[in-house]
Amino acid sequence: MIRSIQKPERELRTHHAESGMESILKQSRRIVIKVGSSLVTNQGQGLDHAALARWAEQIARLKQMGKDVVLVSSGAIAEGMQRLNWKKRPHALHELQAAAAVGQMGLVQAYESCFRSHEMHAAQVLLTHEDLSDRKRYLNARSTLITLLSLNVIPVINENDTVATDEIRFGDNDTLAALVTNLIEADVLVILTDQGGLFTADPRKDVQARLVEEARAGDPAIEAMAGGAGSDIGRGGMLTKVTAAKRAARSGAHTVIASGHEVDVLIRLARGEAIGTQLLAETMTLAARKQWLADHLQIRGNVTLDEGAVKALATGGKSLLSIGVTNVSGNFGRGEVVGCLDPHGNEIARGLANYNAAETRRILRRASNEIETILGYVGEPEFIHRDNLVLL
Repeated sequence: MIRSIQKPERELRTHHAESGMESILKQSRRIVIKVGSSLVTNQGQGLDHAALARWAEQIARLKQMGKDVVLVSSGAIAEGMQRLNWKKRPHALHELQAAAAVGQMGLVQAYESCFRSHEMHAAQVLLTHEDLSDRKRYLNARSTLITLLSLNVIPVINENDTVATDEIRFGDNDTLAALVTNLIEADVLVILTDQGGLFTADPRKDVQARLVEEARAGDPAIEAMAGGAGSDIGRGGMLTKVTAAKRAARSGAHTVIASGHEVDVLIRLARGEAIGTQLLAETMTLAARKQWLADHLQIRGNVTLDEGAVKALATGGKSLLSIGVTNVSGNFGRGEVVGCLDPHGNEIARGLANYNAAETRRILRRASNEIETILGYVGEPEFIHRDNLVLL
């Protein structure tokens, strides 16, 4: 079902309030926020430091409301162009990479300064498509981001333009934000843009265009509405945002597309005010992840568990520790899916292994605090963390 309203003369939120809708951010704990180039740069002439300060202030407020936030921010290339005195965005890949390398310095410095004023720290995380398609690097990226959130640090993520090539680059930060949403199992992806949301037609060209208040992520009808190119500064248009919402929905995350020019837009969304367009996932996060683990990844091996570990998984919602593993079969690598068997050989669960088969054979039946002594390092204290394990 698609709910839409006529393009208003007054602020869009008035109509949302009348419709009785509530923002999905109000009940969400983990949020990925993507801000586009037009919202963090002075029309491509370097970073808008006042705008970055406003985003930092709003994110600090979200943290005070008990929400975990990951920020996906554009702006590195625009900042690099300004520092290099380039007036026009280059087309050559090596020049774009050079601009990104220079601009990342300014981007991370600016965000760190903004968050420090709120007694918070930011962390720079640069990703390529290979980081999220390779299972080992996927786990590394996930562990890093989850750890940063636990330390109350704000991860500021951008595509690693310095090393990305045409074959592996995400192509736009909307796609990157959706993949990060999947990676950390966020509840909501917020895509902030220079438009009020998704309209039935381009509101800049059609005065009859209506704002779509709410729809199902992945609905072909909304993809048809979203045609059009992006701005001169950024690479993404509305279609990439709708496609990103469809991708985020695969892990059960909802998406909000809203104008970043709305005053205190993030705070108002978090308080329950419906602004822009909500694209809802049909499957809840846990169910979506269970389907992904149970059905879509090939098992690379099995581990047999003792009765204590079986009970801990089945009734306690615990992680699987190496001390509960009694046998290993197969030749799986770190980050690959393994089946978990009870003492009778019945598969009761499956999940992503934090250690490869050879390492697991060395640490089985051993306590977590012995892993570093045995292997010379400790990746994770759990063999399979409960967030990466589903019961069958």
